[in-house]
Amino acid sequence: MRPPASRRRALPALLSLLTCSLAFALASKDIKKAVTPSKNLEKSGMSRKNNIDLKGIVFVIQSQSHSFHAKRAEELRKSILKQAADLTQELPRVLLLHELSEQEGAWTILPLLPHRNSSWIFFCEEETRIQVPELLETLRRYNPSKEWFLGKALHDEESTIIHHYAFSENPTVFKYPDFAAGWALSIPLVKKLTKRLKSESLRSDFTIDLKHEIALYIWDKGDGPPLTPVPELCTDSVDVHCATTFHSFLPLCGNPVKKEDIFVAVKTCKKFHSERIPIVKQTWAGQASLIEYYSDHAESSIPTVDLGIPNTDRGHCGKTFAILERFLNHSHDKIAWLVIVDDDTLISISRLQHLLSCYESSEPVFLGERYGYGLGTGGYSYITGGGGMVFNREAIRRLLTSKCRCYSNDAPDDMVLGMCFSGLGVPVTHSPLFHQARPVDYPEDYLSHQVPISFHKHWNIDPVKVYVTWLAPSEEDKSWPETQKGFKEEL
Repeated sequence: MRPPASRRRALPALLSLLTCSLAFALASKDIKKAVTPSKNLEKSGMSRKNNIDLKGIVFVIQSQSHSFHAKRAEELRKSILKQAADLTQELPRVLLLHELSEQEGAWTILPLLPHRNSSWIFFCEEETRIQVPELLETLRRYNPSKEWFLGKALHDEESTIIHHYAFSENPTVFKYPDFAAGWALSIPLVKKLTKRLKSESLRSDFTIDLKHEIALYIWDKGDGPPLTPVPELCTDSVDVHCATTFHSFLPLCGNPVKKEDIFVAVKTCKKFHSERIPIVKQTWAGQASLIEYYSDHAESSIPTVDLGIPNTDRGHCGKTFAILERFLNHSHDKIAWLVIVDDDTLISISRLQHLLSCYESSEPVFLGERYGYGLGTGGYSYITGGGGMVFNREAIRRLLTSKCRCYSNDAPDDMVLGMCFSGLGVPVTHSPLFHQARPVDYPEDYLSHQVPISFHKHWNIDPVKVYVTWLAPSEEDKSWPETQKGFKEEL
């Protein structure tokens, strides 16, 4: 959903937990035992006289609370601590973002206060692979008494709606970090941000692309540091000097979910029957075993189902809740998953089958590309509708058992769902493989380390070509299980 114009350009609700000490209460529980230095220290070509000091780095894994993601983050924490044990007598603090606060929207926040023994805060994703010796050597090149914002630089090739058309005259000039490669803040910069937060109130607004919005906040219209590109922070392993890498893979936890276990609901309306539905059928609809088209007009040639909800120019909340009710009360009980997409969404059902294998039916799941509204000020996260909203039956059951409903048929369905699930204590689960916009709206380097599941919008593109290029099943797809097996063994 595209946010209202009056709200699109404002500062995101970031950084509010910088002023709390919860992280360090948690950090004190981390293992700080002395270990025997390994011979690997000498093999690494580094020594204590070069000021190796892992306790000066706080690692923050940008984790999520769902059990699958929490487990992946914990595996990365163990990997970091194991490498650290071979290099130093005192282990660093490695924190999981979802454990730092129960506050809604913690995923948008830099969650740490400066600590007297810390020089850097290093952030990474669950699937970032870190070579700790190389990372230490890389950070040592930068004076920690200065303000530093380090990362692998991304930039927009053309102005894009997801960044509110920022720097429209030359969007390539503004650099922002690729979270997959990891990014770092020096403690002097963190102190500056903390002081700024105490002197100005945060505006409640939409959080759409966190990596771009954080870079804008830190840059502060030129009063703060721009991102410094660091070549050792990588998303591939081509360069032997990389301190971090990121593997392009689709999670696979056992067998892929069967097509018969996924029900696909396409939201459409009469005016788009002839324009958009043929593209759906020409591209991805053949991958779906169970699919229905929901409209304001029944047309047998498609066929469409008239839910009795008048079409609205925006929002579609009434239609979406009618789809949820129909799925829960009228579909076969054994269908585990519901996917709701727009009629201009392009999606790979086969890749979705792989992804869903990692989520249990007993744990409520609301999955897709996560946005936020009013985070840090009592707001909520939500799954943006254009990229596809994925529910398991348990999530829908909890939602419809509650009294949370649309306040009008044209209310924004994705935001109402986010608000409802937040009130129910069901977290949204983010996957960057879902996309609210078109491939041209994202940096090529960012998409290069993804196996995308969806894109959205037909505007100024050939949607069939986009589908064939980015989402259609290919010979490469058949090698995923072996690729994933190798990835698991690496961990």
